[in-house]
Formats: sequence, structure tokens, C-alpha cells
Amino acid sequence: MASGAARGLYSALLYLLSPLIWWRIWREHALTNKRAERLGLIADAADGPPTIWLHAASVGEVLAARPLIEALAERHADHRLVVTTMTATGAERVRALFPAERYALTHYFLPLDFPGTARRFIARLRPRLAIIVETELWPNLLAACERQHVPVIVANARLSDKAFQSYRKVAPLLRGALGAVSWLAAKSASDFERFTALGLPAERGEVVGSIKFDLPINAELRDEGERLHTQWGAQFVWVAGSTHAGEDEQVLNAHARLRERDPQALLVLVPRHPQRFSAVAELCEARGERLARRSQGETPNAETSILLGDTMGELMRFYAAADAAFVGGSLVPIGGHNLLEPAALGVPVLTGPYLENFQDIAETLREAKALCEIDTAEALGEALVTLADDPDQRRRLGAAGGAVVAANRGALEKTLAGIAARLPADVHA
Repeated sequence: MASGAARGLYSALLYLLSPLIWWRIWREHALTNKRAERLGLIADAADGPPTIWLHAASVGEVLAARPLIEALAERHADHRLVVTTMTATGAERVRALFPAERYALTHYFLPLDFPGTARRFIARLRPRLAIIVETELWPNLLAACERQHVPVIVANARLSDKAFQSYRKVAPLLRGALGAVSWLAAKSASDFERFTALGLPAERGEVVGSIKFDLPINAELRDEGERLHTQWGAQFVWVAGSTHAGEDEQVLNAHARLRERDPQALLVLVPRHPQRFSAVAELCEARGERLARRSQGETPNAETSILLGDTMGELMRFYAAADAAFVGGSLVPIGGHNLLEPAALGVPVLTGPYLENFQDIAETLREAKALCEIDTAEALGEALVTLADDPDQRRRLGAAGGAVVAANRGALEKTLAGIAARLPADVHA
């Protein structure tokens, strides 16, 4: 099937499903944004400065793109920087990380991928360059960019084997979408191979590494972590970050095993999605845990067993305060989350077996003996007991992880060079 025909069928299916899609989008809303943005109804940028548009779907992509967004804001200050997200939580992260008093940045929700909506969005936004973070390749939006001669860059591009197998089923549609990409900066050789197998012309991409290694870690963050650790009073603090349903129970079981050995050990539990905060609090209380909730300004004391990190934007601060960190989405089949965040802070990293989304990073940490891998709640509990009893092992694991991050920095500069090379010459900063 030709790519044009495939996109026509895809668009017809979207129209058929539009009531369901709109219902979902109606729920995924932020009071700071108009729902009309989902239909491409945004302000016309005709009279403003040239626009660079970056799309980061949700929280994970926004966090991964943070160093890139900061660098674009600094190096291309004569451009208007527009960031779009798909989710409300992603929108909140953009507002929190890039406050208006410091960044000249505009946020919109990404429009639905109907042909007319996509064309309207691009016509009003008038981007001189589009940057898509990681994987979100919306066929009609990319076709609208191609029609308006907007160069498209896919930054920090990744494609897990599971996603690749799914995309192969709609290969003609993906081939057309990838044909609109001007340059793809892949995280790894395996990611690049999957994209080319789906139709990306090989000359339009290269392997640059992951910009996630270019995490902004500063002395202020480390100092804040030490202050929190001291304030909380526990000798051993561990963080379970970005946990999912079905995983919290396993984390609590592991913590119960640790508390048998160290009754003063403190767990900082940070669910991935804010809509689960209350449910996780109820789960902890139902199990008899002495709970403090960060959102309510409660500080752990000697009786507290769990601090619930039910706020947004503090996970790195919690990792900085930790003696060990379990990264969630890995004891249930989610595919894992960013292992590099605790590693960059020199904190020992524990993970479950489901790492499809971070296989390359996991392998890099594994080769450096900087990753503690477990496959059950019982194994997690035993690993925590071992780490709590062995400060030297904690230091070795933490130092190895920090060294991995330091050694792999550099993808950001390569990505920025690729972006600069593809901005239209008459609007270079």
C-alpha cells in the first residue's frame, strides 16, 4: 500500500473514533490551556519572531528534553520557543521547569492528528523548525510540516523492540511519516536500525547517544538532598520513584522486609501519576504504615515508615537525599523509567526486569557494574537489606553510576549542532 493511501485510511479511522478520542482529550485538560488548542486553534504567529517548535509528549519526555530546551532558549534567544505536550501532567512539568519570569516560552497542547487540524496548527504556528522528542510521529502533523517546508528533527530518538513490532504492522503509514523527517538523532545503533527498517532514509539520521546523560546536576541539588536526609532523621533512606499500579504493593513488601532488619529505615514512595496519589496513600494506611504526605507539609519523624512524595517536580530532590533508589515501571510490564536520574547523583540504582524502554542505558550501567537488578519483591527486600548493611557497596555502586553518566555526556552538543545546521540560514541565531 502506498504511504498516501495508508494515511488516508488512518485519517478515516481517526474520524470514526473521534467521539472516543475527544472524550479522552476532554478529560486530559489543564485550566491554563483552552481545549480549542486540540483543534489547532492557537494564536497566529505571523507578526512575531521566528518560531522553533519542540514537542515532548508527557512528563518523561519533558524531563529528557529539559537540557535541550534550556540550551535552545539560550542559544536561539531571538526565536520564539514553543513547547507542546500531549498530557496535562506534561504541561504542568513545562510550567514548573520553565517559569515565565525566566523563559520566553509558550506552551500549547498538541492538536489532534486530523488532517485539517494539523494543517491549521502548522499554518498558525509557522515554525521554522520542528523538533520531536523521542518517538511521537503523528502522520498528518508531519505531512503538514512537509507541505509547509518545515524541517523536522527527531531528537533523542528511541524505538523499543516491542514498539517496532507494533509499527511494522502499519509500515506504509510509518514510511510516509518518516519520509517527512529531515534528521533523526538516535539514542543507539539498535534504535537507528529500527527506524531505518521502518523507512527512514539512512542518510537522514545518525547515532548521537542519549541526551538523558546530559542531566543538569548542580551543587545546590546535592546540598538540598543532604539537608532533607538530615531533616528526615533516618539512617537509611531509599526512594521508590515513578511507581505504577501493581508495583506499589511489591515496594511495600520489600520495605517491610527491610524494616525487619532496620526499624528506622524510611521509604520515600513517589507514584508516577498524580491521579494515583490518594489511592497509594490509602494503600499505605490500610497496611498499617505510619505515613507522612509531602503535599501536606508533613515531615517524617522517628515513627514514620513512609514519606509519600505526592507532589510534582521533586523526584530528583528525593533521589539526592537517598542512600539507594529503586526506579519504577520495572517490576510490572511498563518498560522502566529513567535509570540515569539517581545514577547521575551517585546513588545506587535498583531496577526490576522490565526495561524495554531503557535497554541501551541499562546495558551501559550493567557493563559498568552500576546496576542492581532484581525480579521480585522478595529480591528487592534482600537487596535493600544488603545495601543498608554495607555502606562501602553503596559507595561503589553510586560511584560507578556517576562515572557512567560523566563518560557518556555529549549527545546534547551533537543534537544542538544538528539543529543549528537545519535551521533556515536566514534565521540562524
